[in-house]
Amino acid sequence: MALESRITQEEIKKEPEKPIDREKTCPLLLRVFTTNSGRHHRVDEFSRGNVPSSELQIYTWMDATLKELTSLVKEVYPEARKKGTHFNFAIVFPDLRSKMYKLKEIGSTVSGRKGPDDAMTLQSQKFQIGDYLDIAITPPNRAPPLSTRMRPF
Repeated sequence: MALESRITQEEIKKEPEKPIDREKTCPLLLRVFTTNSGRHHRVDEFSRGNVPSSELQIYTWMDATLKELTSLVKEVYPEARKKGTHFNFAIVFPDLRSKMYKLKEIGSTVSGRKGPDDAMTLQSQKFQIGDYLDIAITPPNRAPPLSTRMRPF
């Protein structure tokens, strides 16, 4: 007899995250890969032990927010500091069934603006230690206007 879970996605998101004491908890090594093209890396670039060359290593915690990670990336890449630069985040993780990697977009931030995904954490998106973070950076002059993206029609 099979049991079926009746927990909805909304109920999962409502579960409070356990606060992380950054003084007592050892940080994790987050391997971040960036592109300046506005597109994420292809998942086949992560196959057979290979990774893209644009690696940035960040020591952080599972409660790190996308806005916090954005500010760390901007410290390394001065061209990403311009107001209006878009940062699109995705988790790259191994798919155990196919022995390939999968990419799951998790949110975005915009330099110099507040957004709905700013407070999103790695932990809330089911990030696991060993996963990669892929950030597609789009300069402000190449980003589509925010107003056309947000229209409900």
